Order: sequence, then C-alpha cells, then structure tokens
Amino acid sequence: MTGTLVSPERSGPGSGPAADLPGFDPGNSRYDTLIRRRPTRSVRVGDIWVGSQHPVVVQSMINEDTLDIEGATAGIRRLHEAGCEIVRVTVPSLAHARAMGEIRQRLDATYQPVPLVADVHHNGMKIALEVAQHVDKVRINPGLFVFDKPDPNRTEFSDAEIAAIGERITATFEPLVSLLKEQDKALRIGVNHGSLAERMLFRYGDTPLGMVESAMEFIRICDRLDFHNIVVSMKASRAPVMMAAYRMMADRMDAEGFPYPLHLGVTEAGDGDYGRIKSTAGIAPLLAEGIGDTIRVSLTEAPEKEIPVCYSILQALGLRKTMVEYVACPSCGRTLFNLEEVLHKVRAATDHLTGLDIAVMGCIVNGPGEMADADYGYVGKTPGTISLYRGREEIRRVPEAEGVEALIALIQDDGRWVDP
Repeated sequence: MTGTLVSPERSGPGSGPAADLPGFDPGNSRYDTLIRRRPTRSVRVGDIWVGSQHPVVVQSMINEDTLDIEGATAGIRRLHEAGCEIVRVTVPSLAHARAMGEIRQRLDATYQPVPLVADVHHNGMKIALEVAQHVDKVRINPGLFVFDKPDPNRTEFSDAEIAAIGERITATFEPLVSLLKEQDKALRIGVNHGSLAERMLFRYGDTPLGMVESAMEFIRICDRLDFHNIVVSMKASRAPVMMAAYRMMADRMDAEGFPYPLHLGVTEAGDGDYGRIKSTAGIAPLLAEGIGDTIRVSLTEAPEKEIPVCYSILQALGLRKTMVEYVACPSCGRTLFNLEEVLHKVRAATDHLTGLDIAVMGCIVNGPGEMADADYGYVGKTPGTISLYRGREEIRRVPEAEGVEALIALIQDDGRWVDP
C-alpha cells in the first residue's frame, strides 16, 4: 500500500461578490483549498525519497530486539508489507549494530530491500559508525549523542563550558557525518522534548526554542562539512508543544537557508482511539500548513496498526490516496434505509479498490449535492428504492435489496473494478 500523490483539481481562495466585502482579502492563504507544501530538498533513504517533491512518506519502528535476527527480520517485513515505507530499528550496542548486517542480508535474500533507519542514543558514536555500514539512515538524538549525566548541584553553565562541550560534540560527530557523506546515506537529527541536554535546559528552558537550538547546533556542523542529506524531527508527547517546535524549526531553517525535510510525530501518544486522535491532532494541522514530509503515528500497539492511521491522515488531507474515500451522511429522520448497515456492506464489497470516491447517502434531499465530487453514489430515492449515480448523473434505480450488487456492476461496467 504505497499510494500515490494526489493532485485533484482545486480552487483558489475565492472570488466573485464576496471579494468586495469590507475586510475580505481573496488572496488570504487561510481561504485556500490547496495545501502548499514547504519547499524542501529531496533526501534519499534506500529507494524512497523524502521531500516536498515527493509524496509524504509513512514510517514506523519495529519493537523486536535487534539481536533477535529472525524476529527483527520478520518484524521489518510485516511492517513493510503493511505499507510502511521506511522502517526504524533500535541499536543500543555494538552487537545490535553488527546484527543489522545480518538482518539486511536476510531481507535481501528472502524478501526484498527495505529502507532502514538505525536509532542511536547515549554516547553512540562507535555504534553509529558501525551501523551506518548496514542501513540507509542513522537517527541521532542531539540531547543524548554526547551525553553527560546532569549535575544536581549545578546552577549555571559558563560560556567556556558551553564552548568546550560544543567542541567535543563537533569532534565526536564529524566522523559520522563524513562517513554518511561518503556513502551517500541520510541522517535524521531527531530532537525529543523530554531529552534535551542539560545546557540547553539552562539556557532556553524546557521549551520549543530549546528543541530548535538543539537541532540547529548539529545542522550547522553538517553544513560546515557540506553534508545535506538531513531529515529533522521535533517530537514531544504534547501536541501543542510538538506543533510549536515544528513551526519554529521550519521558520528557523528557512531563514538560515536550510530547506531540510521534517519528520512529524507526537511521541508516546498512547493507544486506542485517544492515541490516534492525539497523533492526528498534532500531525494533521502541520501537514495542512504545508509542514512535514514524512510521518509516524506512535502507538502503544503492534507497529502495523500505526500504518492505516498514517494513510488515513494523509488521505483525509488529500495528500495521498491509498484507499476508497467514503462519503456518508450521519443519518437523520429522512434516511430511507439502515445507513450504517448499508455503508458496512458497501465498504466490505469495495474497500480493496484504490482511488475511488464512493458516496452512501440516506435520502435525495442532500444526497446529490453533498456527493457531487464522488465517482459513484448510492442514494435512498424512495422507500425500498436505491438510485445509483456516476458523478452527478443518475444512472439507474434498483430495489434496495439489489443496491450493493448493482453498484459493483456499475463500477465493473466502467472498467474500474479489480477483483479482491
């Protein structure tokens, strides 16, 4: 389920009589129906490209121990088969890093190449240099990459101390950057709100600004080394903090000439409906503003369950189309059939299709107008009778009992049906 980039016909901000209203600016981007993505450079991760010229990419992370070669390989494959386009693994030790070599070989031999990202944390220089040989991208956390245990008695950082830490970070980080540049691989600078370095907390507080400055320190080192295969993330467990950090990060990078792609996510979102809603609340507004080139929905569930949520967010915004788009009214006293039951039947019969919009509407009052953009419509015309539409045109009327079969036949007649 890789999906395609959607480029539907869209209208601009408005015109006509409303444009003459006092205070109404038809050029205001807030009224635009087009999502204008922030221009970013293209960064290759395996055979996947991340950036504004490409569809927004879906990612997730296996939860198997990387030392479990067989289990980790199976976990990566399950995610990829579910539609995950880039898969992340954790490498907390050199042994884990070396295991990635075997995992990559097994994937290539028994399945297919999968774009892989290695997650490196505390003082992970040696680990990063080893695992970079076996993956397509390395993710480092600026707050932990050169990690010093916080001093509970510290009251401040002197300029000399901060400069010394900066020099140590540069010396430690440069070999990894040089290796990734040599191998034409990618780097993710992944800031987490909950793991900012102590000196960042002293200088900027536990704030989005501290997150931005943490990332910029590493970006500037990469720039001095002429390395630009960079993706940046600014994750937080609270959606308002996460959104503020990403907006600030996008503005800062644009102001300084760093058009790097952004990886969006609300970390530790939880599970169930709330985890999905919380992730959507953080990710969707940024995507609607044009911010974000790859996303992950972080759920405390099997990783494969994250993938449908990601694609649903992207489809709802018109950024990807990987499934049927169902338009259905909420039902009311005018509804002429059991709308919920019929929608389930229509979905069960057609949800394997890709790229179609199908409307299921309970009555003729709102049906044709509300479903005007749909490819096909299933509308309650009169009690016991269903009208089938192709776009705005009524094609035929059939008894309610034959409605779903007749809809399938119409799609088949148009040559748009594929067998499940």
